[in-house]
Amino acid sequence: MPERDYLSTPVADTLGLRDVIVGLAQDLEDMRAGKISPNEGIARAAVAKQIFNGVRLYIGAIKTLEGAARAPESTKVISGGDSA
Repeated sequence: MPERDYLSTPVADTLGLRDVIVGLAQDLEDMRAGKISPNEGIARAAVAKQIFNGVRLYIGAIKTLEGAARAPESTKVISGGDSA
């Protein structure tokens, strides 16, 4: 089992990804049981796909912003010379 990525866990929780995955699994079971039509299952999967595309863009944007962020440089004091 791969090591859990604790840095991405808050993002997944914030975006409600667990609920989306649980919903997809339930939709598959409902489709197999005949509770929803195949077309309805396909439509729900298409919506979930768009949610995951949005998540991918969101995480990519966070990585880009974090990569562009730089640690502040130490403050340098520039002396204007002696005024004596």
